Amino acid sequence: MAITAAQVKELREKTGAGMLDCKKALEEANGDIARASEILREKGLSAAANKAGRIATEGAVESYIHAGGKVGVLVEINCETDFVGKTDQFKSFCRDIAMHIAAASPIYVRRDEVPGEALEKEKEILRAQALNEGKPEKIVEKMVEGRIGKYYEEYCLMEQSFVKDPDKTIEQLLNEKIATIGENISIRRFVRFALGEGLEKKQENFAEEVMSQVKL
Repeated sequence: MAITAAQVKELREKTGAGMLDCKKALEEANGDIARASEILREKGLSAAANKAGRIATEGAVESYIHAGGKVGVLVEINCETDFVGKTDQFKSFCRDIAMHIAAASPIYVRRDEVPGEALEKEKEILRAQALNEGKPEKIVEKMVEGRIGKYYEEYCLMEQSFVKDPDKTIEQLLNEKIATIGENISIRRFVRFALGEGLEKKQENFAEEVMSQVKL
């Protein structure tokens, strides 16, 4: 497919890679911006990829408390220098991530943090679902591998769609900030507390509540 200048510009702004590299990546990805970003990172051509190996030990621990104190989040986000850690842009990013965690309820930061036992249990459920749908056993495994991606998207922070802009994932948002700020940034860990979690109570849509507060 034909690659437009607007697509190249968008990819360059997100990754910091050269224009020619962006064009080639887009051609390889058939115009898919997200896939093209991955291709650039795999080849070490994006700003995010070039900075990923640099040590990031500064940063901030950001908190977010949902109105009424029903949900609380603490997240540690690292950058390379104390100077960047004190900038409004970095602080705003940290607040956005904390707010997103409150709304989207991830369990892990990245897919490599998912315990093998939990992953196998999910695969067993998906296998049973596929067989119950009458799918041939010879294609069940391929279906399971395809569907497990949905599991990562639901529970892994980096693969979730950003609640304030569902067209991009948290990983894409992070890479944009790395390219813009010019330092390696890493979302290291988080903890999320929900009032009465684990107790029988009225179910509420925290994602909708958080977003309603953001729009006020």
